[in-house]
Amino acid sequence: MKHPFIPLLGRILLALIFVISGYGKIAGYSGTQAYMEQMGVPGMLLPLVILLELGGGILIVVGFFTRWLALLLALFCVVSAFMFHSSGDQMQQIMFLKNLAMAGGFLLLMANGPGQWSLDAKRGSD
Repeated sequence: MKHPFIPLLGRILLALIFVISGYGKIAGYSGTQAYMEQMGVPGMLLPLVILLELGGGILIVVGFFTRWLALLLALFCVVSAFMFHSSGDQMQQIMFLKNLAMAGGFLLLMANGPGQWSLDAKRGSD
């Protein structure tokens, strides 16, 4: 069964965590920055992380530059899995695997494109 709504729903579900997380990083900017620095990541990178999570998430939902953003978000998921979730406790292991699963979803999105209900399809670049 192939319906144009399914890829849109998939994009929304994949992007939702990034939109919420990016917004949360704005609301808790100083705490997020301190956490990043504690983990060895320069806090000055936080605006780029917010832009990727919030902006990239929104663009994935509307299906604009989908394939490139899906690749970028897949890489972000893998890197952040290793940087922030590679400790031995069970919750971090679950978060690690969640990041790898999201990376897999983004790679599928990159390979298959955003679908008919997307800005990329409207501009002929799906």
